[in-house]
Amino acid sequence: MNTEELKTFIHLSKVKNFTLAAEQLFIAQSTVTNRICELEKEIGKRLFYRKTKSVSLTEAGRIFLPYAERILELQDISLDEMNAIDSHSRKFSIGAINATYETYVKPLVNECLKDNSVTSIKVTLGHSLDLIQQLQDNMLDMVFSAVPLKRIGYACDVYDVDRVVLVCGKGKNEYPNGVTKEQLSKLPYLMCDFTLSEAGVFIRSLFPKNHVFRLDVDNSSKIIPYLEKGLGYSFLPYKLVKEQLKKGMLEEVALKDFIAPNVTTYLIYHQNYDVKRFLENQFEETQSTKA
Repeated sequence: MNTEELKTFIHLSKVKNFTLAAEQLFIAQSTVTNRICELEKEIGKRLFYRKTKSVSLTEAGRIFLPYAERILELQDISLDEMNAIDSHSRKFSIGAINATYETYVKPLVNECLKDNSVTSIKVTLGHSLDLIQQLQDNMLDMVFSAVPLKRIGYACDVYDVDRVVLVCGKGKNEYPNGVTKEQLSKLPYLMCDFTLSEAGVFIRSLFPKNHVFRLDVDNSSKIIPYLEKGLGYSFLPYKLVKEQLKKGMLEEVALKDFIAPNVTTYLIYHQNYDVKRFLENQFEETQSTKA
């Protein structure tokens, strides 16, 4: 299979029409047809159900799609790695969930790039399980995750443990003496993504099943501006909102009859990977760079 066949397969799976795929890829419809036929011959499975005006993925096609996407991603990464050899002697690919990027990764990247011209860093933001998969596919060097990985060949260190705090806009706290579980379930709660962590499971358990939140944002850092405007309450890692609390933009709400769990950040990497090189900023300029 070649790159163009994979790209055509992925695009056709999205638009579900041979004519439209050909138009958007700027190729003849017969080329789209031939590429898909060649790919199906090589795989030995039918990838699409053909209808008069549309196509849909077969079960084999649905299984193959994420692998096709991964093959193209790996190809792009390998090209990036080779191109980086000419200009950088140190290259890092880091995966992070949003909360960990703001709290831990961003400061590390700042320190790493400061006064260091030989380093290139690529940061990928996403969900823990997706990032861990990319690590196992050798697309990332290390991952800051909310969930651990227990697998031979990988190190999984507890990078930090932070407490989870309930916060709202300054002066918008309706319960200055503390809020109970029952009262919390009736508050205008703004949900952010803690889904797979212990904290996420706990927070979801505080609300009725299928509860519709006032706002549900798939990025914990993006919820802060809404809190500052007094639009609701939310549980967030303390270190993520520490500055807003100090500046008086947010305030912490006490919990009366329950305790929120801590949130753990794990650093995951291949066991033979020298992660200290990045964490401790241990870089030396090459002789050619110094010259």
